Amino acid sequence: MIIKIYQLHLFKIFSKKIINITSIFFILILIINLFEEVNYLKNTDANFSYPLLLSFLNTPSIIYEIFPFIFLISTQFFFMQLEDTRELILLKHYKLNNWSVIKTLVTTSFIWAVMIVLVFYNISSKLKYDYLEIKNKFANDNKFLAVVTENGIWIKDEIDNTINMINADKIYKQKLINVSITQFDEDFNFLKNIKSKSSDLSNKNWSLKDSTITIDGKPSQFKEYLVFKSNFDMEKINSLFSNLSSLTLLELLKLKNDYISIGYSTMEIEVHLNKIYSFVFYLMIMTILSSIIMMNIKYQKKMIPHIIFGIFCSVIIYYINYFSNLLGLNAKLPLIFSIWLPLLILSFISLIGLVRINEK
Repeated sequence: MIIKIYQLHLFKIFSKKIINITSIFFILILIINLFEEVNYLKNTDANFSYPLLLSFLNTPSIIYEIFPFIFLISTQFFFMQLEDTRELILLKHYKLNNWSVIKTLVTTSFIWAVMIVLVFYNISSKLKYDYLEIKNKFANDNKFLAVVTENGIWIKDEIDNTINMINADKIYKQKLINVSITQFDEDFNFLKNIKSKSSDLSNKNWSLKDSTITIDGKPSQFKEYLVFKSNFDMEKINSLFSNLSSLTLLELLKLKNDYISIGYSTMEIEVHLNKIYSFVFYLMIMTILSSIIMMNIKYQKKMIPHIIFGIFCSVIIYYINYFSNLLGLNAKLPLIFSIWLPLLILSFISLIGLVRINEK
C-alpha cells in the first residue's frame, strides 16, 4: 500500500514537471514566434492582433515537435527534486529500487504520451490549419489553391486576369488524367470550358492532349494539342500537399484514401503517420534515457550544468533523427524504417543502461 502511495506521489511530481517545462517552452516559443510574425506582416495593413493570434495558433504545433526534449528535461528536474528532498533515499527504505522508480516514470510517460497524440496533436493540427488559413490571406500566392477529395484533384488558379477552376480524376506520374478546366473572368462570368484526356505537369505550360473547347454560344472545337498557361507544375502541387501537420489523425487517414483513389503517392502520409505512431515510444524512451543519465552522473545542486547536459543530449538525439531521415529521403534506407531506426538505437542504448541500474 505504501509503495502504491509513493507511485502516485512520483506520478504527481513528474506530471507537474512536464506541465511546468511545457509552459515555459510555450511562453518562450510564443514570444519568438511573435517577432517572426511581426516581421512577416510588417509590409501589410494587418494590425498588431494578427501577429499575436498567428503566434498563438502556431505555437502548439511547435511544442508537439519538441515534446521529446521536454520529457528529457522534465525527467532531469524530477530527479533533481528527489535529490534535493532526499526522497530517493527514503524510497529505498520502502524497498523501491531504481528500476521501480523508472517503471513509474515510464508508466506516467505512457499516459501523457497517449494524451498528447490523441488530444494535443489533434488540437494543435486544427490550430495549425487556422494559422495557415489566416496567413495565406497575406501571402503573395493566396490566389492559388489545390485540394484532393474523393472526387479527384481540384485546383483554383488565377492568372492573366482569368480564374481557372480545374478538376481531374487522378494524377499519374507527371500528368493529370481526364482534365476539366472552366475559365471565368474576374467577376466570375463564364468564359469557356476545356476538357482534355491528359495534361503534362512537367512545367507551368501544360500540354493538353485531345482537348474539346466549349465557348458559350459557340460550337465545340477539338484540339489534338493545346498549351495551357498555369501557376502550377508538379513540384508546386507536391509542395501544397506537404503540410500534413495541419491535419488531424482522422483527416490524414481520409486524405490517404483520397490519394489512393486518384493514384497520388501516399508515401509522405505514411511517413507522417508513422512519426505519430512512434511518438508514444519516443517519449517513453526519452524518459528512460534521461533517468539512466541522471542516475549515472554526479548530482550537482546547481541547475545550469544539468540543463546544459540535457540540451547537449537533445542536440545529439536531434541529429540522430535528422541523419536517419536524410538517409530515408536519399533512398539509402526505406523511408518508414528511417523513422523507426533512431528509436531502435535509443532503445538499445537504454537497455544497456538498465542492465545494472539497481546498483547505482
